[in-house]
Amino acid sequence: MGLSDLPYRIYEKRIQRHLDRGRLPQHVAVLMDGNRRWARALSAPTSSGHQAGAEKAREFLGWCDELDVNVVTLWMLSTDNLNRPEDELVPLLGIIESLIQDIAASGRWRVYPMGALDLLPPRTATVIKEAADRTRDLDGMHVNVAVGYGGRREIADAVRALLHEHAAKGASLEEVAEVVTVEGIAEHLYTKGQPDPDLVIRASGEQRLSGFMLWQSANSEFYFCEALWPDFRRVDFLRALRSYSERERRYGR
Repeated sequence: MGLSDLPYRIYEKRIQRHLDRGRLPQHVAVLMDGNRRWARALSAPTSSGHQAGAEKAREFLGWCDELDVNVVTLWMLSTDNLNRPEDELVPLLGIIESLIQDIAASGRWRVYPMGALDLLPPRTATVIKEAADRTRDLDGMHVNVAVGYGGRREIADAVRALLHEHAAKGASLEEVAEVVTVEGIAEHLYTKGQPDPDLVIRASGEQRLSGFMLWQSANSEFYFCEALWPDFRRVDFLRALRSYSERERRYGR
């Protein structure tokens, strides 16, 4: 730790000391935005920004684990991102694969796929499935890896799965229509069985969801940070937690 880091470390400890552990989020979702802008600012290859973002994700999971967060959702790749040029997409997928493999290899956290795996290259889909299988029986923090994820696609997939399920049982159109409820759709989301995110964090200064967890974030609290994701610091995370703990959640009221 250099002398320039010392004030931040002191500030971190001050914030953490005053956090009310009973009011911290149990599910934190994060939009890891700004990797490409970070690389451009350094006149570096785009892949270096994605690699820096992956390193930050590893740090972030450690911070969450230290503060007893139960579920973390990392948005790594959207369905729209799959349309990026091949010379950017291929290295990015490799970085994502390595990150997911490292998370699984740590032996600390459960990996859960969250996205349309059928849209991904076979190797990427296989890496995600193997990481999930490898960590299925662990008791640690639950890590959702949102790869090939789109909020509208998720809702469409959930409704489609719900309809197929009941049609396979021989239900009539009228009977199927009766099961298209909030509860029925929720049971077929990628995150079925999980609590909705308490806190959604977006790095890079952008103040929009971009389709992230549209259904699950209906009552979430949001925190927007100016720092690009590779520059996101532990103190930024603690500030987000402090902001969350000071709010009165109204759940749509």
